[in-house]
Amino acid sequence: MARRDFYEVLGVARDAGEDEIKKAYRKIAFENHPDRNPDDKAAEQRFKEATEAYEVLRDRE
Repeated sequence: MARRDFYEVLGVARDAGEDEIKKAYRKIAFENHPDRNPDDKAAEQRFKEATEAYEVLRDRE
């Protein structure tokens, strides 16, 4: 399975700041959270991808 670009997953530019990354993640997470979309495997997958992308991008050290 090919890895997606984490910036692309969150829909932000490569030079996006921490606040922009966080805002984009929260929007995607809210819209695709499994509690809001029961039985929607595509939404669950988007949520997981966004969470992984956010975890990697927020830890830039």
